Amino acid sequence: QVQLVESGGGLVQAGGSLRLSCIASGNIASVTAMGWYRPAPEKQRELVATITNGGSTNYADSVKGRFAISRDNAKNTVYLQMNSLKPEDTAVYYCNADAVLVHGFYPRRYWGQGTQVTVSS
Repeated sequence: QVQLVESGGGLVQAGGSLRLSCIASGNIASVTAMGWYRPAPEKQRELVATITNGGSTNYADSVKGRFAISRDNAKNTVYLQMNSLKPEDTAVYYCNADAVLVHGFYPRRYWGQGTQVTVSS
């Protein structure tokens, strides 16, 4: 019903930059929050950054000042600009979207398959 496709991952040296993109498509009436997560020790996934359809953002302390999340509401697309990357940022990054389906009522969270980011030292 809803598909999320991430792109933009890859291999980069420490200090470098990458830009991730995620497009939500399908039987969507509206998308509220969108975000990026990554695996963390003792957690299934930890929040990296989120953004509401009004533009309010939230970041993990570990990425504040280095990462920037943005979105294009008309395209149901969310971006993550990652600067000053560190080896500890290496992870699979997962996109999510809280979407209301056509003929639906409540938003439901959907996940992408993930995109690998590897930062070499």
